Amino acid sequence: MSENVVHLHKHTDPPAVTTLTVVPDAPPARPVPLWVRSGRAVKTAVTHERTRVAGRAVVRHGLYTVNGGRIAARRAWDGRTGSRYERMIRAAEAAGNLEAAQEWEERLQRFRAARHHRRMDLLHSPVDAAKGVAVGAGMSVGVLVALGVALAISTGNAGDVVTPLSATIDFIALLIRIVQIVWGPLLTVGPLLALLALWSVGRKQHAAPQWALPANVRSGEGEPITPSIVVKALRDLGIPALARAIKEMGDAGASMLGPITIAGCGVEVDVTLPSGVSTNEVQGKRRKLAENLTRHEHEVFITIPTAARTVRLWVADSGALDEPIGPSPLVTDETMTADYAKGKAPWGQDLRGDAAALSLYQRHLLITGLSNQGKTVALRSLALWLSLDRSVQFLMGDLKGVGDWAMFDGLADVLIQGPTDEHVIQVTEMVEGAVVEMNRRIQAPPGTQFPPLIVLVDEAQVAFMCPAKDEDKRPYGGSKANSRYFMAVRKIHNQGRAVNVLMWQGTQDPTNENLPKLVREGAHTRASLALGTESQARMALGDKAVDGGAAPNLLRPGLDRGTLVVASDGISIPAGQSSITVRTHYIDDDAATAITDRAKALRDGVTTLHAIDRSEEHDPLADIAAVIGDAPRVRTKDVLARLATRNADAYGRWSFLDLKRVLDDAGASPYKSDGVMCVARDRVARALTNRDTDGSASAE
Repeated sequence: MSENVVHLHKHTDPPAVTTLTVVPDAPPARPVPLWVRSGRAVKTAVTHERTRVAGRAVVRHGLYTVNGGRIAARRAWDGRTGSRYERMIRAAEAAGNLEAAQEWEERLQRFRAARHHRRMDLLHSPVDAAKGVAVGAGMSVGVLVALGVALAISTGNAGDVVTPLSATIDFIALLIRIVQIVWGPLLTVGPLLALLALWSVGRKQHAAPQWALPANVRSGEGEPITPSIVVKALRDLGIPALARAIKEMGDAGASMLGPITIAGCGVEVDVTLPSGVSTNEVQGKRRKLAENLTRHEHEVFITIPTAARTVRLWVADSGALDEPIGPSPLVTDETMTADYAKGKAPWGQDLRGDAAALSLYQRHLLITGLSNQGKTVALRSLALWLSLDRSVQFLMGDLKGVGDWAMFDGLADVLIQGPTDEHVIQVTEMVEGAVVEMNRRIQAPPGTQFPPLIVLVDEAQVAFMCPAKDEDKRPYGGSKANSRYFMAVRKIHNQGRAVNVLMWQGTQDPTNENLPKLVREGAHTRASLALGTESQARMALGDKAVDGGAAPNLLRPGLDRGTLVVASDGISIPAGQSSITVRTHYIDDDAATAITDRAKALRDGVTTLHAIDRSEEHDPLADIAAVIGDAPRVRTKDVLARLATRNADAYGRWSFLDLKRVLDDAGASPYKSDGVMCVARDRVARALTNRDTDGSASAE
């Protein structure tokens, strides 16, 4: 009987179709030769990190033993001969310390005399030793016999007379037996113990190549500064009087140190030097002291506090100075304003992490350094802060011309940007216009107050090196008495401060040709980024600052970008120092533009000139309208200053009476607003319109 199978669930998926794909036969893989596989295995094993670590360990501990033996042998040699004294004499003579050399020579003579006396004593020592042995043996036997007699009398036994003597002989025999038993193993273990002792000496001295040492010893990172480390670092500076004093101190030099306190991203400690050691001796050993403290040279600073014969050491945490500092308060605080006379620009932080602020009041400024180290940003951050004081006027020349100062368009009265000779000519005439304004202010009645006028030239070395000459064959560049740019800067340096006309310059890679001596010495605030040589550091900061420890040539190009060494009375410098190192805040172009937008909102509006008018023909009324710009009204003295900047030849000698005469004739007379004489933009514009209309009607 057949059975029908009924499927309750119908399959909806079509049956799968199996497709047979024919793959062509791949060529058989070529077998890798055995020598290739073996070489790869050996290379992998040799270059593996565990192998390298094990190799370093084997080399390290082996050299600990070898070099430990060398150190022990040298110590023994130094103890038996006068080589140590001779070595110290040579070091003192090399350092020019003749007094120390003479003292070590006297010690050498005393050592040689004592050694000669000991050697002469050796000639008599065998006879003396034999006599001593005979006398000692006789006395010992006599004592033992006397002890036996006393024992025999006590016990009544005559045989006890030799009992102490026989006991002593038995004890000596026992000792001989013990030595016979121990001697064999001692011959085996003794050399191992000697090698262990030599290994210990080498390990304590880290007597192995740098690459073989452990990672923490190689870098020295994280090693805390303790009193013992500081004293040891001072002892090993190579100053004989200091090392001798530390050795003779009962507390091993601990009494020299004040408390070690946390100071910013490091620690600080005062060291009272012993008599005979001067502070400049320690200052001159900064690099060696830093290495003794397992730090880089730029991580240790030596200053002179008010206490006599004391140095203050500041030691950074390892690597802390390579970390960036926080943003500028100009960026984070949108309500910040500036005060030219009483305020200080927030420039950055000193090495202790404290805020570093610079006063700009009546101080000419010079910032220099190698290219691409942050000079423009450091100079621009000062100008950005000062722009938040609405009374400050700017004349700016950027002889790089890549837009670093473009955000001051509409804020500066003059902004010239470009590297060509024509731009240098424009900048020179801008500075000469500032000289005219300075002379006008000097001739004003006593007590007259003038707004600050900042004449800023970035990449000033381009101006000093410019070969162009004017129609009278006077060079624009150079450092001679007929150099137009040089003489204009010198005039502002000589007299500008008294009437608030200040010269700010930024230069790179200073030399006597691109930064003349008289110009760099005319700046009240001098700052330098990383430089190549000490001679350049002296050009940048002056001999006094460099002799006092300033060393921008020790900054690391690229790594210490934005770090300045500053010599100025406008910044707080610790007592005894001639300079201070500042890590400046970085303000990028977008943040700088936001700051200048806030500064523009504080002002009435400034029409920025991008070129100096050198034409012989000029229209006074049109020029007045141009310098007023979009402001509804401008003070008459500001109009005069802007006219002098626009065309020094035409308006440099103008007074208020000249300005009033032109405006009165045009029907746009000045008027008082809040007690100050002003010129109205609408009146001048109306006068120009009426004049043009009248001129057109006359022509018809």
